[in-house]
Amino acid sequence: MDSLLPRPRFAEAAPGVFTFAVGSLVSGPADLVDSVRLALPVLDLRRTDGAVGTVEQDRDPGRTSGAVGTVERDGDLGQAGGVAGTVERDRDLGRAGGAAGTVERDGDLGRTDGAAGVTVERDGDLGAEAYSIAISEAGVKISAGGPAGAFYAGQTLRQLLPVEAFRAAALPGTAWTVPCGRVTDAPALAWRGAHLDLSRHFLPKREVLRMVDLMGVHKLNRLHLHLADDQGWRVESRAFPRLHEISSYRASTTTSFFGEEPSDDGIPHGGYYTLADLSEISAYARARSVTVVPEIDVPGHASAILAAYPTLGAKPTESHEVLNRWGISPAILSPLPPTLDFLITIFDELIDALGPLPYFHIGGDECVLDDWATSPEISAHRESLGLATPGDQHAWFLRQLADALATRGARAVVWDEAFVSGRLRPDTIVMPWRGMNVAHRAAVAGHDVVMTPVYPLYFDYAEAATPTEPLAIGDTITVADVAAFAPVPSSWTPAEQAHVAGAQFQLWSERIPDARTLDYRAWPRACAAAEITWTGHPATNFHDRLTAHLPRLDALGIEYRPLTGPHPWQRGGGWRTHRPGAVPVADVMRHLDDLTQSPDSTRPSIT
Repeated sequence: MDSLLPRPRFAEAAPGVFTFAVGSLVSGPADLVDSVRLALPVLDLRRTDGAVGTVEQDRDPGRTSGAVGTVERDGDLGQAGGVAGTVERDRDLGRAGGAAGTVERDGDLGRTDGAAGVTVERDGDLGAEAYSIAISEAGVKISAGGPAGAFYAGQTLRQLLPVEAFRAAALPGTAWTVPCGRVTDAPALAWRGAHLDLSRHFLPKREVLRMVDLMGVHKLNRLHLHLADDQGWRVESRAFPRLHEISSYRASTTTSFFGEEPSDDGIPHGGYYTLADLSEISAYARARSVTVVPEIDVPGHASAILAAYPTLGAKPTESHEVLNRWGISPAILSPLPPTLDFLITIFDELIDALGPLPYFHIGGDECVLDDWATSPEISAHRESLGLATPGDQHAWFLRQLADALATRGARAVVWDEAFVSGRLRPDTIVMPWRGMNVAHRAAVAGHDVVMTPVYPLYFDYAEAATPTEPLAIGDTITVADVAAFAPVPSSWTPAEQAHVAGAQFQLWSERIPDARTLDYRAWPRACAAAEITWTGHPATNFHDRLTAHLPRLDALGIEYRPLTGPHPWQRGGGWRTHRPGAVPVADVMRHLDDLTQSPDSTRPSIT
């Protein structure tokens, strides 16, 4: 049990093994049973009659609604009475009266009732994501607080099985044994996130679903989808169809780096998800205890929107194109009522497609407000509201959107520029991408924060400052850097620490053109991110456990970056050769931290 990743709170081996047979029986409440089956697909576990309300021949437990209640519980970050109690409750496995008695009450370490090799029971004292496992030669007993806890228990069992458990089909001759022993576990942090930038480079739906599967393996539970930016709009809109008809593709994509002579590939790029696709993605994710967090980034990053609907811009008579280059455009939406009506209609479409959403990201970052300042109409609107500056108007605009989302049951999430602008709703969640100092300021102000600092959680940075790496935005962020990160700073007061909802790694896709590159950038750094978000502190003895975990990634077919460097076919070449030292991450972090002190903090950091 020494190779589990993320590391559980308690794991103890005992003599002996339990052997599964493919098609073994599992009994217990239907929603919990389905979650365990979903985590162990290769075993093809069968329900017994004890799984009330299910049908034995159902081969797709992911279609059940057993996990739906998770989203409602997650709506307040998994807490009763606010975030302040998270850290304290998580330390006792989310149990109201303490988790210490769970295993001790089980006098028979894996006792099963009836013929089932696996029994699952609901324990109302456990938190929704908490679980315990007791394994004896007679069978496996799981206690879980809810479907999420049962799913994570299944994922832990999967890691205890031979590595072939991570393949798509059972290999003949495999002995499906797990060591006897006990595991008790629960996450320290409620938000354990992964971010996909689908605007700069679009990924087909199958790749999003695959990311959900890989998140489930690693007990990650928030999938942040960046669906709109200057370089592309990625969702169908029935109310405003020009968005997907015009704004979902660009004529070409830049191939030049910062400071180089502009060049592009001359190849059209695009794609979008239908509303039915989003419904499918959300249902698939929910069954695997993953909550989808959509992002429509406004009011800046608006070139794609304005290519379809230019009258919504601060300069309504100007035409726009979907950008084919990276960096920031000064194109910005107007803050006037028609723009708010437009956005709220879009939000409603997404909420209807995705289902009840506890969170909705509205961006707020990197806005050039010059056109607001020079527009007579926008200036008159600002004065009518009693606002002094365009920065105040930026804050007001985001507050209107957050208020609208609140009436729809969703908490707004923003990048840290929106916090610096001020006027946020108290329940708005802040993602402090520009560093830990602005994160601290947001927590002191009473906002929940999801740690997203460029260093070490921007995985579009290279893992080595060498030309053998494929092109990256800068360097260097290593697996060790991620594993050493403390998402809950020890220097913060307990009250400030309680506002740390979690952490999230970002996969900005300017230099991630396809799924193979996504694998290379994400893994195994995402394994380290899963570890620190589950445990709430820097990883210990991580290298050995990661080394043992890599064969599981191989079995899953993940084309990760080897710890010793890229395979020959993964190296950069031609225009995709990395430029070592061109953008050092340490310099970037110093610059970003300085910017957070400025009242003009909404202005783009790097153009």
